[in-house]
Amino acid sequence: MSKRILITGGAGFIGSHLCDHFIKRGDRVICLDNFITGSRENVRHLFPNKRFSLVTHDISKPIRIAGPVDVVLHFASPASPPDYLRHPIQTLKVGALGTHNALGLAKKKKSVFLLASTSEVYGDPLVSPQKEDYWGNVNPIGPRGVYDEAKRFAEALTLAYHREHGIDAKIIRIFNTYGERMGLEDGRVIPNFITQALRGKPLTVYGKGKQTRSYCYVDDLVRGIDKMIFSGLNQPANLGNPNEMSVLDLAKRIIRLTGSKSRVIYKPLPVDDPKVRCPDIRLAKKRLKWSPRISLTEGLARTIAYFREAIHQKRSY
Repeated sequence: MSKRILITGGAGFIGSHLCDHFIKRGDRVICLDNFITGSRENVRHLFPNKRFSLVTHDISKPIRIAGPVDVVLHFASPASPPDYLRHPIQTLKVGALGTHNALGLAKKKKSVFLLASTSEVYGDPLVSPQKEDYWGNVNPIGPRGVYDEAKRFAEALTLAYHREHGIDAKIIRIFNTYGERMGLEDGRVIPNFITQALRGKPLTVYGKGKQTRSYCYVDDLVRGIDKMIFSGLNQPANLGNPNEMSVLDLAKRIIRLTGSKSRVIYKPLPVDDPKVRCPDIRLAKKRLKWSPRISLTEGLARTIAYFREAIHQKRSY
């Protein structure tokens, strides 16, 4: 049966792909965004669709939606380091006030609620891979703390609503995800490297590039989110690709896939930058029957094609 789904941050990178997914499936989608980091261009192709509506709103303020809402997906938040460092107060407010308002709406409408949390709740982990029962190693007052602690508070509030009010609440901890609609100046490693390679500029690697990450293509993530919504799981679940690699190896692969002649340059490691980042996804495999399907090579090829066109269009103006 068709659902009415509200997505906060729906004009963002992941949010817009979720809008596409549910519209394609025949659901009705309400996209809420205040466009601090989201973009109308990400959802403009959906404007003619009668099952899609766009509401400009800051969810740090109360949310008023007429009619039923079956599912609330809370994806509003700056997510890349440059964005949350540029908007520290807004990041904390959307994690606290925004989550409170989104949960309040879900309570009123008797909706399923899903919080988009992050692998950053693990901080600079002392164990790898990271399992859901690991409490993390987070610096609450460091520059990254505004994002880490906003998400950690949001998780605590979500489960408090589940225990106190019986809300069917879900939490996903998203590990590095990439794909089309990331911004050219996003600041995360894959868009940084692709943009630099396509423009023939040096690829900026921090430290010696030995820190590890794992990369999940956005279509795989969306499929996992869909499974989580309709699962009976009310505890945090990692969603990400467990194939770990060093940042330096990623840079070399992107140079090869783009055919770029760029070289790698090294800069000092940022404060509190995690040395390892890799999800343990055994819970998602067991309870959601989910695991990533799209290889890094295939996902990067699609993403590079998107970035190549975006750079071309920017030059044309």
